[in-house]
Amino acid sequence: MSMRQQAVGAAARRQAMAEHVMRQGSASVTELADTFGVSVMTVHRDLDELERQGMVRKFRGGATAQASSVFESNIVYRLTANQEEKEAIARHVVRMIEPGSSVMLDDSTTALAVARHIGEVTPLTVVTNFLEGIKLLTGVGGVRLIALGGEYHPTHDSFLGVACVDAVEAMSTDLVIVSTSAISDRYAFHQEQEIVLVKRAMLNSGTRRVLAIDHSKLERVALHRVAPLDSFDLIVVDGRAPASAIDRLRERHLNVEVAEL
Repeated sequence: MSMRQQAVGAAARRQAMAEHVMRQGSASVTELADTFGVSVMTVHRDLDELERQGMVRKFRGGATAQASSVFESNIVYRLTANQEEKEAIARHVVRMIEPGSSVMLDDSTTALAVARHIGEVTPLTVVTNFLEGIKLLTGVGGVRLIALGGEYHPTHDSFLGVACVDAVEAMSTDLVIVSTSAISDRYAFHQEQEIVLVKRAMLNSGTRRVLAIDHSKLERVALHRVAPLDSFDLIVVDGRAPASAIDRLRERHLNVEVAEL
C-alpha cells in the first residue's frame, strides 16, 4: 500500500471514529480499538488528531462529544442532540415573531430550529452568523437575509471574531434569539470567549431578547458569563425541564415560558 493510500485510509478511519463517538456521546479507547480493528496506540493517535480538529474531546481512557464547562460540543454532535426539545422550543418561539419585523439569530442549533419555521411568519428580515442557517434561509421566500461575516470557525460552522462583532454592533433588530451552553439561576454561560463576545453584541443590538434553551442546559455553569438572566425579556425552555428549576427562575421574577413537546 502506498503512503497516499495509507493516509486516505487513516483519514477515513478517523472520520468513522468521530461519527461513532458522536452517535454514542462517548466511547472508550478499548471499544474503539475493537470496533475499528486497530491497536490502542493507533486509537490514541487518531483521537489526538480528532481533538486537534475540534471533533471530540479526549479524557482518560476514551473520548467524548459532549460539552464540559470549558469545551463546547462539535457542531455535528449538537445538530443531533435534543432535537425534539429544540423543535418544541422553535414552534413556541416563532409564534412571537411579527411579520415585517427584523430578527437576529445566533449560531446555536436551537436558533437554527427556529430558522426552519421562519417561512411561517414572512415577510421578515433575518440576520445571522450561522452558516447552516444562512444556507437554510437562502431558499425561503419572503426572507431578506443578512449574513454576518468574520472569521469562519468550522467547529461551530459560524463566523466569529472582531469583524463579526463590528457588524452586529452596526445593527439594531426588533428581536434577538440566542441560546447558551448553560444557565444557573442568575446567569447564562458559554465555554468560549469568541462566542460570548458575539452573543453579548447581539443582545445589545436587540430591542427584545429571547433566551431559548433546552432542559439539558439548566442548573449548569461554563467558563464565561454571557449575560445576567434578568437582561432577557423571555426565557423559553422545553417541557422536560424540571419543575423545580423553572420555579427557581420564576422566584427571581424572570419571565419563563415552557414549550410543550
